[in-house]
Amino acid sequence: MNDQKILQCFKDGQRERAFRKLYQLYPKIETLILSKGGQKQDASDVFQESLIILYRNLEKSNFKLTASFYTYLYSVSRYVWSDMQKQESKMPSSTLNEIETTIVKTIDEEKQFQLAERAFSELGERCKKLLLLFYHKGMPFKDIAKMMQFSSEKIAKNQKYKCLSKARDIYKNNQQTVQS
Repeated sequence: MNDQKILQCFKDGQRERAFRKLYQLYPKIETLILSKGGQKQDASDVFQESLIILYRNLEKSNFKLTASFYTYLYSVSRYVWSDMQKQESKMPSSTLNEIETTIVKTIDEEKQFQLAERAFSELGERCKKLLLLFYHKGMPFKDIAKMMQFSSEKIAKNQKYKCLSKARDIYKNNQQTVQS
């Protein structure tokens, strides 16, 4: 079930069905909280609080979901956890404007990441392989040239440059399409 179908379930009063789908996101939120020093119980509490915030916002007539439910819950969960940490250390909590600004920033970053992923997926297989070998595996051009049957490491470097240029062009085109 995609985000639009979940949103429609909420609108149609099928809250239980929508929440069942949203609970599938819990393991990712748990991983987030555990990575920030929390315990499993903390993750459960944070997730519940995030769902309550989401539901309250969905009830507002002017609320628009501008990102995926995962991105929204991830952002809210980060701030709920941060607020819990601040309360424990007796630090003053962030203002609502700071939280909203950071959520918007996180959503924008997620959108940019999705555009980059999309640009990468639109590259040809040979470019994908070359970029993965260089950036992900950290292989030197000498080994890449041998593996991909380029005649020299200079050609491998040039090909990497061309692939990156193509990815940037696709990214910019996708960005313009989204903004239109």
